[in-house]
Amino acid sequence: MASNGIRDRVAIVGMGCTAFGEHWNRSLDDLLVEAAEAAFASAGVDRDRVDAYWLGTMGNLSGLTLSEPLKIQYKPVTHVENFCATGSEALRNAAYAVACGAYDCVMAIGVEKLKDSGFSGLVVTPPPSDGTQPAMTAPAQFSFLAPAYFAKYGLDAETGKEVLSRIAYKNHANGAKNPKAQFRKEVPLDQIRNSPRVADPLGIMDCSGVSDGSAAAIVVRAEDAYKYTDKPIFIKALSFIAGPAAGPLSQDYDFTTFPEVVASARDAYEQAGVKHPAEEISMAEVHDCFTPTELVLYEDLGFAERGGAWRDVLSGAFDLDGRLPVNPDGGLKSFGHPIGASGLRMMYEMWLQLRGEAGPRQIKNPKLGLTHNLGGAPGRCVSFVSVVGR
Repeated sequence: MASNGIRDRVAIVGMGCTAFGEHWNRSLDDLLVEAAEAAFASAGVDRDRVDAYWLGTMGNLSGLTLSEPLKIQYKPVTHVENFCATGSEALRNAAYAVACGAYDCVMAIGVEKLKDSGFSGLVVTPPPSDGTQPAMTAPAQFSFLAPAYFAKYGLDAETGKEVLSRIAYKNHANGAKNPKAQFRKEVPLDQIRNSPRVADPLGIMDCSGVSDGSAAAIVVRAEDAYKYTDKPIFIKALSFIAGPAAGPLSQDYDFTTFPEVVASARDAYEQAGVKHPAEEISMAEVHDCFTPTELVLYEDLGFAERGGAWRDVLSGAFDLDGRLPVNPDGGLKSFGHPIGASGLRMMYEMWLQLRGEAGPRQIKNPKLGLTHNLGGAPGRCVSFVSVVGR
């Protein structure tokens, strides 16, 4: 059974996004202010018009992280975190607050400065446990997906590596067309295929980069949307799933699927009334933290038949000019992954595409867009899926 959802009850009427990259000369405050000011300008409002704020960022303890640099005058700022889906969680909570009538106009904003920290991703103090959880890097944990998928569906190592390399190649080709991406060059297939190994069979080019960035959205009631812009985008579905974390403990888990993604996709499609996602979804931004993650997500999200996604990759089905473009902005491979900003960065691409403002990446006549985040590890994660449209 799906959640009741808020289909077409709220709209995004303004968005802002910084360039992602190594912002050594800029502070967290600088990035927040730039994204927020761009979102205000996009919606034609000032900060006094916004009733409440939801901030997604890692490790900061309060809403003061936003209210101080933006000089917000005595309004609620809620700080949220949910692993790598933190930016999406900020948007989900902001949208629900408008849908329930608590506020008329709100902002969801996410930010992260990872480069200065010296760390490459989610840095948290693990809660006390019984000590049985494996101590592995993220590349190592996600590398399990590749040989498991290859073995289950009969791919030899060379073909499997070609599929993974093709995913990275596609995303870098898309990112080369995006002025806000961190990496803006196409990368030859041979260079991707032969990049130094990180966690076999993953090379460095199979892994997302490290970056700083911020993105923000202004959300209002659907009936008010056209007061702000002539091209709003409407939220059709927001689904967030936290799984039981049973994968690493189960003899039945085979590392070729994310059950949490399957559940959140099913919920989102029911909310949005989507029956055939491979046919109805015009484009998608998915959480390509590692290339085998994107491969598995094609099937979990219903974009490909089980065991068939690798053939679709090689045929170009998910390329910018394919039947269902995935990561048209370049994805995490081209942007890096500043934790709190990534989910809203994905939504920014939907904003541009649905408004016909994506420039050389523009998809012809898009109807519905999907964004997806996951956080955690295979078999033990959270998953977010949104569906938005015109």
